[in-house]
Amino acid sequence: MLGKILTISKNSATLEINKEANEINDLINLHVVFEDNNKKILGEIDSINQDTIKVTFLGELTENDFIGGLIKKPSLNARVRIINEQELSILTGNPDRSITLGVSPLYSNFPLNVSVDELFSNHTAIFGNTGSGKTYGICRIIQNIFPNSNIIPYKANLFIFDSYGEYINAFKDLNKNSPYYSFKVITTNMNKEYEKLNIPVCLLDLEDVLNLLEATNFSQIAMVDTALTYVKMFARQDKEASEFKNHILASAIISIMYTNQTSARIRDQIFEILSETNTPELCLEAEVPGIGFTRMFRNCFDIDSEGRFAEHKIISDYIKQFIQDNRKWNYEAKGVYYSLHDLETALNFTLYSERYLLNEAMYDSAMSLKVKLHDLVNRTNGRFFTSDGYITLDEYIKKVQMNGNKKSQIVNFNLEDVDDRFARTIVKIFGRMFMKFTRGLQNRASYPIHMILEEAHRYVLEGDDKTLFGYNIFERIAKEGRKYGLIMDLITQRPTDLNENVISQCANFLIFKINHPADLDYIAKSVPNMSEDIVEKQKTLQAGTCVAFGRIFKIPMIAKMEKADPPPTSANCEVYNNWMVRLKQ
Repeated sequence: MLGKILTISKNSATLEINKEANEINDLINLHVVFEDNNKKILGEIDSINQDTIKVTFLGELTENDFIGGLIKKPSLNARVRIINEQELSILTGNPDRSITLGVSPLYSNFPLNVSVDELFSNHTAIFGNTGSGKTYGICRIIQNIFPNSNIIPYKANLFIFDSYGEYINAFKDLNKNSPYYSFKVITTNMNKEYEKLNIPVCLLDLEDVLNLLEATNFSQIAMVDTALTYVKMFARQDKEASEFKNHILASAIISIMYTNQTSARIRDQIFEILSETNTPELCLEAEVPGIGFTRMFRNCFDIDSEGRFAEHKIISDYIKQFIQDNRKWNYEAKGVYYSLHDLETALNFTLYSERYLLNEAMYDSAMSLKVKLHDLVNRTNGRFFTSDGYITLDEYIKKVQMNGNKKSQIVNFNLEDVDDRFARTIVKIFGRMFMKFTRGLQNRASYPIHMILEEAHRYVLEGDDKTLFGYNIFERIAKEGRKYGLIMDLITQRPTDLNENVISQCANFLIFKINHPADLDYIAKSVPNMSEDIVEKQKTLQAGTCVAFGRIFKIPMIAKMEKADPPPTSANCEVYNNWMVRLKQ
């Protein structure tokens, strides 16, 4: 089949074709071994013409390893043959501590085993057109992790962020393989009979709240940061918290009273403040003592014939008793919980304490936050945030994984019922939580967590948050998460929309068929070690077949995935069955 060597160049060799051999065309992409003076050089058949075969050199095979690249080329007298199964095993990894990725269609369905550590301790990117089989393939890989055996991944922690509920069918019967396995669904769809998404407000960081409120400028960072400080202090519900509220309101009212505005305008502003933020002592219904009488606070702002407040001195004396400018306030608060409504109240206090309403330059930014938070509190997305008691981050993550009295190895977040912006914020919140949790472990990387992002282009965007916060959470996970045991798996048909810095940190790639020239060009430029040869290989792939390379294999391999059983719900709709009706004869 393979004849003698005709020529050897810098990176390839030309072989003579054995005319008597059959099925010459089936040699494309096969690997060959040049045996020369106790040395084995690996190559790949790149092209075939009428008389010759071109083989590209890949590296050197040793007794139990493969070394990429060559220092010395084979001689013209070297013997050339097709790679054997023992040598294939060197390229594909040790079957111990491994799972099956698929089979090699080039070598009679030779099983391609990959190291669990190499595959799951590194970030992985999975690219492919719609219908290329990537969802089926990923489901099959995850199903292979959970065998019916005595050694089981009980302590696995896979969190799937599922845009359309495609993975539920594939894993709903996971416990049939073992009673110790559990699969859990958390959903944003209120019509589905699964646990509803519920995030404790007390666990939201500054960046989480800013993302929820779609903050756009730096002044809003200080406003929200102060509001988070205030809401925790107010949640103590002690005497100091009450006195601090009175101090904020009294200072705001006094500052407004001494502005160069009409009395009617001053009264309207003060009434606006007290209608949104008030205390028993400072509210429109509070009783204000006078000389020999008391009257309601709102009545103290009656305007006389000269356009002034008739009770100006009584108002000033009453309000000033609550101002404590020289007091050092204790803002510390641990173990407290609060709701979005409490946060809204704290933000209102913040805006008045910093006198943003009197600052025209910051007024629009302040009002934007105020309106968006009020909208969040009162609309449907607000129901996904709870205030049902204080809970630590560790407790919450364990709670998310509990399914009855069992730990769930796979938790599926079904985000099909919310828009892209809110879904992206939810994924960022969990990304930040997981990063904080894994970094805080006493034994580093002792609780590995995998974030599997289906439709990753919805979340992992280029430059997202970087301008405002100085960092992107997905970039931080990509760069630092691996050493703490936080791993991302990115699945998308739109690689051009992904953050390039995140892709550059991926160590494993599964490339299914991609047709769009822009996507191909982007992958070629962005993916490490992405050669022209790999780009060309994936163009001819069948559905369910991919080019796999990175830490999992010594060289790029074409892998045919087994069909997921049960399959995900990602197939096309059956138009014929849904269209046609048989008429009675």
